[in-house]
Amino acid sequence: MSLFITSLNSGSNGNCYYIANNNEAVLVDVGISCRETEKRMLRLGLSMEKVKAIFISHEHSDHIRGLEVISRKYQLPVYITKKTLKNSQLKLDPKQIKSFTDHKPVSIGKLSVIPFTKKHDASDPYSFIVSGNGLKIGVLTDIGSVCKNVIAYFGQCNAVFLEANYDTEMLETGKYPYFLKKRISADHGHLSNEQALELFTKHRSKALDLVLLSHLSKDNNDPELVHRLFKKHAGKTKIIVASRYEETAVYNITDKNISWKKIGVQQSTQMSMF
Repeated sequence: MSLFITSLNSGSNGNCYYIANNNEAVLVDVGISCRETEKRMLRLGLSMEKVKAIFISHEHSDHIRGLEVISRKYQLPVYITKKTLKNSQLKLDPKQIKSFTDHKPVSIGKLSVIPFTKKHDASDPYSFIVSGNGLKIGVLTDIGSVCKNVIAYFGQCNAVFLEANYDTEMLETGKYPYFLKKRISADHGHLSNEQALELFTKHRSKALDLVLLSHLSKDNNDPELVHRLFKKHAGKTKIIVASRYEETAVYNITDKNISWKKIGVQQSTQMSMF
């Protein structure tokens, strides 16, 4: 019994996450173009025909950029709150628009998606837990601070896309204007490496096998730095840095271990973390 996950892209230039069982899949956010989404899935041996729904976390462009085209082309239902839809200014087919409620599971075939509120500078931001086959995958990005919802759901995960947006020193000494630095580091901004690490070390489940560090800032973080930081505390948990330039491998999560493939070829355990 397993679930399959990959990050198709992760960063301020676009976010898109894929979670599937053997028969159906969901996308969380579509922040890259339809063409790029298709191209990356094809390279991984994944089919859009398996995708049955899209869940949208909030209205920022790096999470919805490709949504109109991909939902129209494949006639996919889009689960999105009324506030997020209004503020997104998206033009979606009304027949494809679906809503969801905080903490209430949505069934997509044999997958179950639980939305929950979080702190972020958007109109109605949500994160998601996707479960199936006795496993739970978290998509926990665009989080300003660690609230009780984040702690509770993170502690249930077998695998998680976890935001580690910025290194505090790099942000403070970097080139961003003061107002933007304050926005990023505020309670409704993004998680720092240190905040993400504290969540990981204090609240992870013994069943957490894989963390994909996600939504890294191009200017205020470093993939090698954050990987080293988490690796010191990882134990049996595998740490991967999700790229802002390409898809990750497809990870097969089971209740016993994980394995992974990229471009249809089984990789060794020495596969690059990028």
